[in-house]
Amino acid sequence: MTAEVGATRAEEIRAGIRESWAVGLGLIPLGLAFGVLMTQSGFAWWWTPIFSLMIFAGSMEFLAIGLVTAGVGPLSAALTTFLVNFRHVFYGLTFPRSQIKSKLGRVYSTYGLIDEAYAIVSARPPGKISGTRLLTIQILCQSLWVIPGIVGALLGENFLQGLRGAEFALTALFIVLAWESFRTNPDWSLPLMAIALSVLSAWVLPKQMMVAGLTLYVGFLLLRYWMPRVDRAFEWRGKKHGARGALGETVVEYPNADEGERK
Repeated sequence: MTAEVGATRAEEIRAGIRESWAVGLGLIPLGLAFGVLMTQSGFAWWWTPIFSLMIFAGSMEFLAIGLVTAGVGPLSAALTTFLVNFRHVFYGLTFPRSQIKSKLGRVYSTYGLIDEAYAIVSARPPGKISGTRLLTIQILCQSLWVIPGIVGALLGENFLQGLRGAEFALTALFIVLAWESFRTNPDWSLPLMAIALSVLSAWVLPKQMMVAGLTLYVGFLLLRYWMPRVDRAFEWRGKKHGARGALGETVVEYPNADEGERK
């Protein structure tokens, strides 16, 4: 059944803007920081919209600056991109692109699928969104990233040449994301293993530390997901928190239940 029966296209566009503006505003400071960092890394300002339109992957755009300036090969860059954005594979399985009637619109929706758009749409009941509203949400999110990026690049090239610290924006972003993820699933084994594998990768493969560390950590998560006993062996959290698996799934344990009766 088509969502929002009887609603006009203009109403759906306005509704999409209302639903996404609060989340989208959070993209503005990140876009500004990205634009400033681009020019401080030696790129002309016009490279900023090229990166944002061709890559459009948030944190991966920040990483791409380092990959390009370091001369990383295409294979390593592709593997890094795959590992960083691997979660998007699962986003696509439930994102309601089928609500979009035009083929071009569905192609854009696939390209424009980012964390923020997925979070906004997934908060709605399944099947309760129109294609027009869905595309409005995605276009607005991209606009609130690309336009501030251009503004930041122009400011960085013309007025902020001596500004220091913009290169720390990616580090700060990942610290915040890591903290929010840890609050959702407070398993100490996850950040400690990430640190241990990073140190190991830096020692064994210093020139490929990022790719090696990400590969090892994803392998560690998959091992815990496929082998529940290994997952329980590594799990380390406070007593007040309910048990969760490595990927965040809840594990409810009953005091008098046998192993096979746990959910």
